[in-house]
Amino acid sequence: MIHIVFQEADIAALEKSFELDETLQGAVIQIKDDYAVGPLTNIYTEEGIEARKQWWREVLAGGDYDGHVDTGVVEDAKTVANLKERLDNNPEEFIWIWAAQNKHDVSGYYWLMSQLKDYQGRIFILYLNNLPFLNEKGNLFYPVNLFEIPAREFVKAKKLAREITPSEFEVDPDEWTKLCNENKGVRLLEGGKKLVQEEDDFYDAVLKNLVTADWQKASKVIHTHLTKAKHTTGDMYLLWRLKLMIAQDMFDVQGTAGKMKEFEVKQKAQTPSAP
Repeated sequence: MIHIVFQEADIAALEKSFELDETLQGAVIQIKDDYAVGPLTNIYTEEGIEARKQWWREVLAGGDYDGHVDTGVVEDAKTVANLKERLDNNPEEFIWIWAAQNKHDVSGYYWLMSQLKDYQGRIFILYLNNLPFLNEKGNLFYPVNLFEIPAREFVKAKKLAREITPSEFEVDPDEWTKLCNENKGVRLLEGGKKLVQEEDDFYDAVLKNLVTADWQKASKVIHTHLTKAKHTTGDMYLLWRLKLMIAQDMFDVQGTAGKMKEFEVKQKAQTPSAP
């Protein structure tokens, strides 16, 4: 059994459940890129993969993860090639894809399953779509992310595992291809597995409103967006958008606009009008 997750924190959360239920034990592999943002044109070709890497280089330039693209940490195409090799070499092997109801997981699901059509009957989905779980205090809640679920609840969640149907292997890749061809930069989860797309600047308006008349570290502005905004995304994407607005001279800045904690921003000082 191979488990697929889409966020790093999901790995430890899922592995804890192995201690409670040995039948769950298997390799846990993470799809690491965030397919809810960025270009998707020709995403399965060398050119498309490189174009996406170049986009990430620009997003991360000068920030906390500058140079991260070229460390080889995120190599999802190689991960899928290895998965296919394992499935080819062992006819008994099968895959469980774990996805919670968030745009990151669902975008990753579409990206991954569209490449696994040849393995119908061996690819299972566990989609935690509007399903209640019990938290550590025994209270009912609806998890947005897989890692929010206690280990004992993973043991219950395994009952949700089902084969991805032949119909889904037809419809879902078509839906993903449409999204890829729209060539927009932001994906949002509307409900179920339905993704809608917006332009790169989708998060800018709320981010701009969080910049006040007082100096704040960029990290604080971004943290507020992550915790308070109805729709949010990764901190490095927000940092990139903030820097682009700074480049347009929309804010006053103290320090060098590099890493999140290295500079402060505030609203532009009002220039007194001539008497």
